[in-house]
Amino acid sequence: MQTPQRYDTDRLLARLDRFDLTPFARDLRARVRELLRCGPEDMVVDVGCGGGRAVAEAAAAGPHVVGVDLDQRMLDAARSRHPEADLRLGDAYELPLADASAQGYRAEKVYHSLDDPGSALAEARRVLAPGGRIVLVGQDWDAYMVDAADSGVTRSILRSYADRMPDARAPRHQRALLLDAGFTGIEVEGSVLVFTDEEVLPMLMALAEAAEEADAVTAEQAASWAEDQCERAREGRLFAAVPFFVVSAIRP
Repeated sequence: MQTPQRYDTDRLLARLDRFDLTPFARDLRARVRELLRCGPEDMVVDVGCGGGRAVAEAAAAGPHVVGVDLDQRMLDAARSRHPEADLRLGDAYELPLADASAQGYRAEKVYHSLDDPGSALAEARRVLAPGGRIVLVGQDWDAYMVDAADSGVTRSILRSYADRMPDARAPRHQRALLLDAGFTGIEVEGSVLVFTDEEVLPMLMALAEAAEEADAVTAEQAASWAEDQCERAREGRLFAAVPFFVVSAIRP
């Protein structure tokens, strides 16, 4: 089963906000709305809605959008930001919607946290009406790239982070999983989010800290790697990148 992650909700929201306000993220959300092709009379479910930004944006374009999240603290934060939004407690395996009630289903940065994506897609098919569209958005964390002086330590740090997730490589499987779940018209799009300034430093520091805690690297290796990244930031030489994929399909 999907279970809530233990994290500081305020810190996570701040991190999501930093990403969501980038041109890359805005364009990504706009592309998802295009692929859903939902009109004013349609219902869209946003699974793992987080702070509710995508719910509010999509609802402003016409459809009735239901945001679902399994973390009550996150829903409370979303309601404070978007009091007009339809936000409900639930998870990807048991959505609070009737059979065939939705014309659109979106899930952004969610499926890498699921230990049973096949069951989640079966639930997506249950709530989608025939002809309804599903759009999955996510990054391949096992393909995260960071320029660093020590490539071996970098591999250990990035691998350690990816290995903590139920499925860091989720986008690689989604086309096949959608086929297995009986969806049709499957399309895959890809793009790469590139960081070259200090906005990515908090994430890089967190990677080093997590790898040290997991004993993937020593304290000295983590500190040296982190200092290398800070030095690159001071000199304007940072480089980090992660590929994103948008996978869409139709419920027959």
